[in-house]
Amino acid sequence: MLDIKFVRENPDVVDKACASRQNAHWDRERFFELDEQRRLAITKQEKLQAERNAISKRIGLLMHEGKTQEAEEAKQQVSSQKDRIAELDEKRSAVEDELFALVSAIPNIPDETVPYGKDDSENPEVRRWGTPREFGFDPQAHWDLAPQTGMIDFERGVKLVGTRFYLLGGMGARMERALINFFINTHLEAGFKEWWTPVITNHESLFGTGQLPKFDEDLYHVQPNLYLIPTAEVQLTNIHRDEILDASQLPLWYTAFTPCFREEAGSAGRDTRGIIRVHQFDKVEMVKFAKPEDSMNQLESMVAEAELLLQKLGLPYRVVTLCTGDIGFSARKCYDIEVWLPSYNNYKEISSCSNCWDFQARRANIRYKDPNEFKGTRLVHTLNGSGLAVGRAMAAIMENYQNEDGSITVPEVLVPYMGGVEKITPLA
Repeated sequence: MLDIKFVRENPDVVDKACASRQNAHWDRERFFELDEQRRLAITKQEKLQAERNAISKRIGLLMHEGKTQEAEEAKQQVSSQKDRIAELDEKRSAVEDELFALVSAIPNIPDETVPYGKDDSENPEVRRWGTPREFGFDPQAHWDLAPQTGMIDFERGVKLVGTRFYLLGGMGARMERALINFFINTHLEAGFKEWWTPVITNHESLFGTGQLPKFDEDLYHVQPNLYLIPTAEVQLTNIHRDEILDASQLPLWYTAFTPCFREEAGSAGRDTRGIIRVHQFDKVEMVKFAKPEDSMNQLESMVAEAELLLQKLGLPYRVVTLCTGDIGFSARKCYDIEVWLPSYNNYKEISSCSNCWDFQARRANIRYKDPNEFKGTRLVHTLNGSGLAVGRAMAAIMENYQNEDGSITVPEVLVPYMGGVEKITPLA
């Protein structure tokens, strides 16, 4: 969420930012109407309160002087002022609620280093790692390889739940666990703290990270105020909601594995085959809390941490910077890491690493103190990134490590996590 004072003083900046995000907009005229109403209400309240206090002081003097009738009249004035103040307070609250809702719907301001672009086709490439494999045979897509090896049962997954759900079996289930443990262990070696979080969250937490109210239709509702999490980012970030951290604690590096649930109402027809876009998937998440002056460095190190996983797996990938037309609602700057998938003959996103600046921290009220540097408290900067999406990693392994006979070679780094299994063979 943007600072209301910033919006008031920089409406042209907000206009430009929303225009650059293509589909974003805000009601500038209504904002200033509400802001003026709020400030007028505050002025009137303060004036009435001062008058009330002055009259209250007179009552004691009048009583002491025996001027009972004048004292009673003064008491009636105080009572009348009290009612007027309460009425103004109610109106002010209504105005502030609408103003808060308006500002909370404005997306973050893209960093000056974020390139302008209309959509993901204009995301500039930063770097590549690895060379896509040249096959001496016609490679199969993971949605064909998976059933042949018994790793994924698509039909029974649909039977159990519905479309865009799948069932892992045998070596598929084993590889899922292996990838999760490999990802988590690598993050722990780098200095992350592991958490095991609930997969149900509340409205306050989803508001804090920016999923609500904008993306309500993409969430699975459990109860009116409870939802299945779309990502562990929600839980990890909100661990410190309404807390004040000490500067000596920063940066904090957190990681967690969770199932993730996304209804994705607006994504019909996209990646309908395989496990690239489904309603439930596993993901290992990274979240950081940093001082403002350090957050961009922390973003670069987070991207490097996600890249390391792909390098150890031997999977070709590229890194792109998200342009203004593709960057997420809460992000100030974001990199996508895209893994090579032969079935697409292209790169597909497997990690998205974002610096949200103080946007989430203001919504979730996460601050820090540093008495040696400043008085009071300041907002932290929050960052989040996938490390990695497990299902997409499995799909990439199947496709990039497949053999002509339909078997799949297990990446060397995963063999210990797979109990020594080096190759997954087709079912007899």
